[in-house]
Amino acid sequence: MAELKASERYRILGSCIVPRPIAWVSSLSRDGVQNLAPFSFFNAMGNSPPVLAIGMVESAFSGLKDTPANIRDTGEFVVNLVSEDLAETMNLTSADHPPEIDEAAIANVALAPSVKVKPPRVASAPVAFECRTTNFIETGPNQVLVVGEVLVSHVDDRFVLDSDTIRLDIEAMRLVARLHGRGWYSRQTDLFEMLRPRS
Repeated sequence: MAELKASERYRILGSCIVPRPIAWVSSLSRDGVQNLAPFSFFNAMGNSPPVLAIGMVESAFSGLKDTPANIRDTGEFVVNLVSEDLAETMNLTSADHPPEIDEAAIANVALAPSVKVKPPRVASAPVAFECRTTNFIETGPNQVLVVGEVLVSHVDDRFVLDSDTIRLDIEAMRLVARLHGRGWYSRQTDLFEMLRPRS
C-alpha cells in the first residue's frame, strides 16, 4: 500500500469495504456557521458508552475539511442517517464549499434544534445521533478519526414498532449506503437472515 498513490489506496479501501453507512454530519464552526456534509468511513464502535467513529480524509482543495475542523474546535456534532428519499439532497451537500458557506441552506435542508448539543439535526432524517467528541485522532496529514459518544438518539416515530422493546422498522427507513467507486450507492432491499449459533 505504501507504494501506491493516496487516490489508489482510497480506491482499494472504498471498493472492498462495502457497503458503508453514510454519516451526514451537521456541525457548527466556532463562529456559529452551520456545516452539513456526508462521510462514508463511518460505523458504530460500542454501546457502553454508545460510541461511533467517522474517518475524515482531506479535501481535494483545502486540506482539513470544514467538518473535522468544526468538531476539533467545538467538540460537538450530529450524525444524521440518509434515507433513499434524502439521497439526492445529501449528495448536494457533498460539494467542496468554502467554510463560510452553509450547505444546508444551499440544498434547502430543513434543520431542527438538538437537545444536548449546539449543532442542529436534519429534521427529515429517519435517525439522528447527537454526539460529543471523546477522541480526535490525527491519522495522517489532513486526515482524522473522530470518535463521539452518542448523547441523544432521535428516531422518527414512523419507524418505531415497539418503544418498550426498542424494536425498529429498519427496512422501512430505506437507508442508503456507499459502495465502490465514485457515485455508487446501495439500497437495503435484498436481505437474508442467518442466526448466530449457540455454544
